[in-house]
Amino acid sequence: MQRPRVESEVLWLGAPAARWLDAFPIGNGRIGAMVFGGTEQERLALYHENLWRGVTRERTTRPVAPETLAQIREKLLAGEWVEGTALATEYLSGHGGGVQAYQPVGDLSLHLPGHFAEHYRRTLKLTSGIAEVSYTVGTVTHTRELFASAERNVIVIHLTADAPGAISASVGLSRIEDPDCTLKPWAEGDCFGFDARFTEGVQFSAAAKVILTGGVYTTGEGASLRLAGADEVTIILAMATDFNEDDPHGHCARLLDAVQEEYFQLREEHVAEHHALFDRVRLEIAGDPALEALPADVRLQRLRDGGDDPAIIARYFQLGRYLLLASSRKCDQPANLQGLWNEDLQAPWASDFHQDVNIEMNYWPAESCNLGECLTPFLAYLRRVLPAGQRAAKDLYGCRGVWLPITDDVWTRATPEAPKWDVWSGAAAWLAQHLWWRYEYGRDQEFLRDEAYPFMTQVVDFFEDFLVRDAQGRLVTVPSQSPENRFTGGADPVSLCVAATMDILLIRELLDHCLRASEILNVDAKRRAKWQAILNDLPPYQIGKHGQLQEWLEDFDEEEPGHRHVSHLYGVFPGEEMTPERLPEYYQAARVSLERRLASGGGHTGWSRAWTAVLWARFREGGLAYGHLVHLVTDFATDSLLDLHPPQIFQIEGNLGGTAAVAEMLLQSHGGALRLLPALPPQWPSGAVMGLRARGGFTVDLSWRDGALTEARITADHAGLCRIQWECDACHASCGEELVPLTHEANIITFSTLPGQCIVLHTAEEPVKR
Repeated sequence: MQRPRVESEVLWLGAPAARWLDAFPIGNGRIGAMVFGGTEQERLALYHENLWRGVTRERTTRPVAPETLAQIREKLLAGEWVEGTALATEYLSGHGGGVQAYQPVGDLSLHLPGHFAEHYRRTLKLTSGIAEVSYTVGTVTHTRELFASAERNVIVIHLTADAPGAISASVGLSRIEDPDCTLKPWAEGDCFGFDARFTEGVQFSAAAKVILTGGVYTTGEGASLRLAGADEVTIILAMATDFNEDDPHGHCARLLDAVQEEYFQLREEHVAEHHALFDRVRLEIAGDPALEALPADVRLQRLRDGGDDPAIIARYFQLGRYLLLASSRKCDQPANLQGLWNEDLQAPWASDFHQDVNIEMNYWPAESCNLGECLTPFLAYLRRVLPAGQRAAKDLYGCRGVWLPITDDVWTRATPEAPKWDVWSGAAAWLAQHLWWRYEYGRDQEFLRDEAYPFMTQVVDFFEDFLVRDAQGRLVTVPSQSPENRFTGGADPVSLCVAATMDILLIRELLDHCLRASEILNVDAKRRAKWQAILNDLPPYQIGKHGQLQEWLEDFDEEEPGHRHVSHLYGVFPGEEMTPERLPEYYQAARVSLERRLASGGGHTGWSRAWTAVLWARFREGGLAYGHLVHLVTDFATDSLLDLHPPQIFQIEGNLGGTAAVAEMLLQSHGGALRLLPALPPQWPSGAVMGLRARGGFTVDLSWRDGALTEARITADHAGLCRIQWECDACHASCGEELVPLTHEANIITFSTLPGQCIVLHTAEEPVKR
């Protein structure tokens, strides 16, 4: 299998960013920047994962009386949707200050007088995690490299020129005008920075030091230095907040003092660390090599005009992996609505942790795309929020276990703070899915025992108490909603009801995972009977008058048939209950639902279009999945391929959902079997992918030609069996020089594996590749 071309992992543009949305992101999970790539004036917009406002960080939940909850349920069970919603909004919704807003730290600016540039190019090198700007001024070529070092927790900026003494600039740190923030700039020797404090007490600092080869520096005004006649300039930048550092100023100073190496040592260290993670997965798609000579914005316009560019979709896939690495690695917080990068003091939706699809979508590609380490901050967040979620379950619903809100922030208060939208019980169950995925992909029984199973059973405890019986004796969730959607006759802007399909899907999946985990761990045998009884008494899924999978327990008409959420299709993806093999009638009904949603204008946000693409991949419709990926890129991407929520709001989950869609097109592993190229689009007739992960602890490399799989390499982490769904008349398997015996049953191939063993599968027409 050939190594994919490195140039397929580069984005480049032929002009500086005229707006924040077109800048290039860099980050190490903890800190990051948006690089504009200016010539006379360069701007780095700066971010720290822990810089959030704290006005309502001490908020608490108002306990709800049991008789009030009984009244709410009585209204909803009687079909009095508007009245029941009004009561639920009054008593179960948040009415406080809301979740807090994620904040920009400030800007690092470089003023380079007289840099009227020619031959300009700015590049984001996904493989190395380096942004580069190059241009000529007269006869002198200037180059700028920028990266966020995960090893040192600093941002490094390196300026060079191919003529001695050609670099003169002023460099400074500042922050947008903010009446609720005091800023104290300073400069001393070769260092400068500012210390800041919000009115409610949150403190943060930014500091930089300048290292010159040749030339001189002088102190400028405020937090700035002036540089003159340098051959080479390195700027080391640190940021800190008092979220977990008592002295942000001192912490920045220690980070800067710890950097004593030459620039190229720092660069080599950074590239090695980034490359070791990013390079696990390679994707090679045959395309027109001439398109590589075109900048990304030109290629996007070409796609919009009806041209084809399959390689740029592969680039979008790798950009998503890059963004996940840059926003969720060796850090405290999970990636928020914008990952790590946010332009505004009051970002849309506060750039919060949105838990009714968005934060979950952020992590859809983590396991399958071989970036399991990126889930670590997400897992840490679940541990931190658990005590507050336990209090919320008791205060709001009188239940044991854990309840988590639809929105949250770094203060993890688990309080409802989005009136009407926040009366929903499904967030904790959806978040728990990622714990099970972590076990499925790695088969780490210690993790299952110590972390996944305890959290999952806490969520089960909640539902054991929360479920009530309706007039037919079924166990139902009341109040319930299909996140953010509404039906005719229901309340506005979101309709509360009884047992929305999404709730039943989540509870069935959760109980199934707990049953399987308890058997694997050989614990809680007595609880299994209770869990099975709940499963037996949940209402069945419903197929409506249009042949669609109903979104609600009743066959309501949709108030907005093209709604952006497709929560009732959870059983197709990210769940796995509805497949052609397991529940074919509901699988088909789910497809009808998706077709109806799209026919009415659905998929009209970036993240919603990404979910649509991955659903088509699960429906094994490669051409349709690819078509929606193209729409995702052409309709909802900036020049730097960042995802947009209309009209012009960056939301990272569209990028990451699109990455997950590509992975699902090439490899699926739910339902106990691997599916190789299950939704390969005709636009990718030949290619190769290396390093995708599959459930069961497998790493998979695939190559194909003329739309058909020619070779698969399966590397196992553990001893056991590997089952592959592959409709191949004649195939062979080998390990080194030895043939591996295969068992064929229908279209399933089964073989035994040993830890570290690589099994090569190939068609009979292909030679065995050593």
